[in-house]
Amino acid sequence: MAEAAAATAVEEPKQSRYERYVEEITEDITNTLQEYGCQPILFVGSGLTKRYMGAPSWEELLGYLAVKCSSIDKKLVFYKQLLKDPIRIGEEFARLYQEWAWGAGHNEFPKEMFEEDIGAQSYIKYMIAAHLRALNPGNAKGLSADHQQEIEALAKIRPHAIITTNYDEMLEMIFPDHQRIIGQQILKGQHFSIGELYKIHGCVSDHDSIVFTEKDYEDFLKRKKFLSAKLLTFFSEHPLVFVGYNAGDPNIRAILSDIDEALPEKGGIIPNVYILQWDPSLKDDSWPARDKVIPTDGDRSVRVKLISASDFNWVFDAFAANPILNNVNTRVLRSLIARSYELVRHDIPKMKVEADFKMLTSAVQDSESFAKLFGIANINDYSKAGAQHPYSLTEVSKALGRNTWHFAGNLIDAVTETTGVNIRKSDNRYHRGERVNKTTFHKYSDEAIELLRKVRDGEDYKLDLGVAEK
Repeated sequence: MAEAAAATAVEEPKQSRYERYVEEITEDITNTLQEYGCQPILFVGSGLTKRYMGAPSWEELLGYLAVKCSSIDKKLVFYKQLLKDPIRIGEEFARLYQEWAWGAGHNEFPKEMFEEDIGAQSYIKYMIAAHLRALNPGNAKGLSADHQQEIEALAKIRPHAIITTNYDEMLEMIFPDHQRIIGQQILKGQHFSIGELYKIHGCVSDHDSIVFTEKDYEDFLKRKKFLSAKLLTFFSEHPLVFVGYNAGDPNIRAILSDIDEALPEKGGIIPNVYILQWDPSLKDDSWPARDKVIPTDGDRSVRVKLISASDFNWVFDAFAANPILNNVNTRVLRSLIARSYELVRHDIPKMKVEADFKMLTSAVQDSESFAKLFGIANINDYSKAGAQHPYSLTEVSKALGRNTWHFAGNLIDAVTETTGVNIRKSDNRYHRGERVNKTTFHKYSDEAIELLRKVRDGEDYKLDLGVAEK
């Protein structure tokens, strides 16, 4: 069926099972980024702030609050036995904190908190904010020295937007150019869905915004429709990455339940949703699961992609490998989109256009950069070699009549098994690898499509790697 020519076999170092897993997951991420042609959306949970800032988990926070307040005269386990649900425990603790504030704990709070218009649950939220602010290292360089490379790799992702249920300000330190939008501010004003940090459960900068008690969650669910609509827009247009959450976290289940409602087909894996899970037990011979079934509402469930890692560097590098935004400031991009929006909304009907060309000139140097600033440049154009190898693996699959990159990937694997030559391991007439940060983008030529067409159709083919043009 196949004949290999001009393909000198080079003995490659043997990979461990986990190294092979890392390689395949990285390829999946880069192909998904190429398919969507845009930056991912990050969903960040408390596990990441615990990793980088030593912030408490929900149960650890309840434990701290129980010790701090003398009106809570029993250990946390008593309230867990009695109330079961952490949110209901939060409700009871809020009542006891108000009682404490008006008695033995009076000096723990500023005098303005004893006015009539102060909410009964403000006292526990004030204490939560004070506790988390005390952990704040001041800037991203002050975060965990053990994970500084991970933090720098995370910052390079330049996410389209970030959504978090965390109260602390760690993400503001890592992504200083993102615009913070807290709690009910999501329902107000104009949001441009680029370079924004949505703190949907509140922030320590405004302790009353914190969603902590049973009443808070009831209020949050009542105004969740706008957020759900935004999430569905994000889902349809971007890769989504959950990090710092346990797969069974109720926040993940609620978000995926909204996504599940919009899925055209039930039961299949959602191709653009990833959950990054920390697993310190991974070894060279580990081969983690590639997907996860997560229950949503009722008896429904969804399947999403699962990434297991004890070191997040390689995962963040893969999601950061979009060359279009390497030199684009998120704040400038958001500002320019805002100005464009105002022109369309106000100026054009009045036949009046005002443009700050000095700002535009300083922001971009030529037409290509201008296109990149608007996010309309194609990811295929990041290298001049794109003229010879213009296709992503997804585009190769589509040229062969399928919609996902896996089809073409399986055909390449079939070539490797038949000839002993992996065309993805070198630059050649079929394939070129472009290095961005620490991640390789794989691009393919028309000759690759023709080769894989023959493999698909069971025709004879001659493999000739030739020499990739520089």
